[in-house]
Amino acid sequence: MDKIGPFQTYENETDAATCAPRLAALRAELKRRGLDGFLVPRADAHQGEYVPKRDERLAWLTAFTGSAGAAAVLADKAAVFVDGRYTLQIRQQTDTRLFEPRDLVEEGPAKWLEHALPKGTKMAYDPWLHTQGAVELLRVAVDKAGGTLIAVDSNPVDAVWEDQPAAPTAKAIIQDMNLAGESAESKRTRIAEDVKGLGADAAVITMPDSICWLLNIRGGDVPHTPFALSFAIQNSDGSTDLFMDERKSSPELVKHLGNAVRLRAPSEFAPALDALKGKTVVADPGTASAAIFDRLINAGAKIKRAADPIQLPKACKNPVEIEGTRKAHVRDGAAVSNFLHWFAREAPKGHLTEIDTAKALEGYRARTGALRDLSFDSISGAGSNGAVVHYRVTQSTNRPVRNNEIFLIDSGGQYPDGTTDITRTVIVGKASDEMKDRFTRVLKGHIALATMRFPEGTPGAALDAFARAALWQAGLDYDHGTGHGVGSYLSVHEGPQNISKRYTVAQPLKPGMICSNEPGYYKNGEYGIRIENLIVVSEAKPVPGGDPQRKFMTFETITLAPIDLELIEPKLLTADEKGWLNAYHARVRETLLPLVDADARDWLKHATRAI
Repeated sequence: MDKIGPFQTYENETDAATCAPRLAALRAELKRRGLDGFLVPRADAHQGEYVPKRDERLAWLTAFTGSAGAAAVLADKAAVFVDGRYTLQIRQQTDTRLFEPRDLVEEGPAKWLEHALPKGTKMAYDPWLHTQGAVELLRVAVDKAGGTLIAVDSNPVDAVWEDQPAAPTAKAIIQDMNLAGESAESKRTRIAEDVKGLGADAAVITMPDSICWLLNIRGGDVPHTPFALSFAIQNSDGSTDLFMDERKSSPELVKHLGNAVRLRAPSEFAPALDALKGKTVVADPGTASAAIFDRLINAGAKIKRAADPIQLPKACKNPVEIEGTRKAHVRDGAAVSNFLHWFAREAPKGHLTEIDTAKALEGYRARTGALRDLSFDSISGAGSNGAVVHYRVTQSTNRPVRNNEIFLIDSGGQYPDGTTDITRTVIVGKASDEMKDRFTRVLKGHIALATMRFPEGTPGAALDAFARAALWQAGLDYDHGTGHGVGSYLSVHEGPQNISKRYTVAQPLKPGMICSNEPGYYKNGEYGIRIENLIVVSEAKPVPGGDPQRKFMTFETITLAPIDLELIEPKLLTADEKGWLNAYHARVRETLLPLVDADARDWLKHATRAI
């Protein structure tokens, strides 16, 4: 946790040439066990987006390094499933002769197995790596195909992964009250009351961000996200059983946790589930693994299927957390602005590469003295690489930053007082009319969301279309969500809120929630455009003449950095849109001018001039 960097590496961590021998080894292991197929999700036992290197089984097998996906391996065929962010990346990374790329969202492993699985197939899965909800869907599909779904006691990938890394044991640290804004004791009492309100005796907590928030701790077990991986049982009396490797602990941590938190070895977790016999236990089928449900059912516990009771309280940041993230964004905005000034000076000279730019931005963030880590591997995409939505530059893909091309950089920092995530798209040289049109339409969508007023109880899915409308009018769209939740020195991707087309996520946007606002446009083989700021949900002031009985919400934009004016076609903006942009840039200029390097101040004034 005390490292200063570098935080990102650029080696080619996977190689499609390894797919054939590794797939063959897995198939041989399955045959030895009398199994016909196996499912390999991109997951660990906590179902988080970021996983330890030990749990990167999907990347080891398929060479695909994206943050979401799964593979299904049968004796004579295999498929790898990714969402719209990774449709280009999957074909660049894996051996498509061995793994057929399929759509994770529209089809997914369950629908594929329903049609691809031969009758009588014994299809296996690791119950610790799939949620209960996912396994229920898989079982229906496998049954329809005439096969049998079998839970394995040990993972066959682990059996053939000879140099599999060890489990992480980074020290857990305390998130002080001046950053957390509420004591762990208060949080435990609150959540215990919620558990009691559900008519339950305890709740099984499996998500790392939930446990870290609940106990005001952070860790270093996964890349870029300060998790201390563990399991917990939150009891209705306010006490907590925390199952965490003792090597992560310290005398300071034990004192911080107090007597009401029992620190226990991970090996005691399964027996503790057995001890809940006859109790009513809250477990989330969408986040808790099937192995936990199996254990509780076999123990004779009564399961109350409900959402993780910590996710919503955690998402609604308290005033201390909001103020902390504002400060983090001012600090981060100065670093990003210094970088943009450097880029504007150096890029036209023709000597920069994608790695050069990512390293430079990391350096400016590190100069703040407060950076703990990046919040994710920076997406530094020049020209056609910018069209790969979640592109990650490596030594083999590293592209020069060329004149008259668009450059996109999506990046963020982990600071003790907040997590940042920002995307800026800039032109090197002269932008074409098409580039300006597309960029301005993305900007119109960004402004539409930033200025939105909406009734209390509105979910993010109801707002998503406003960010796409200007693109839709031109017959254009993008294949990713418009906004995701962001944690408070936790995960850069946080639930339960989001802003996307997925109407299955019905969580209303509530005050204190932090979301991203990131519409985009991607022209395959040419360029990518995305404009991303973070926004905080807050109560809107009443409108004169409005219904006094209705409460409305709005957004506060907290990200501060210039938006490239050279890519804007002013004729496409309304007077109100120009007014928003000018006011935003005035705030960027006023806030950051005293903080940026002296030689960047004239540039910042010009970059934030009124249009």
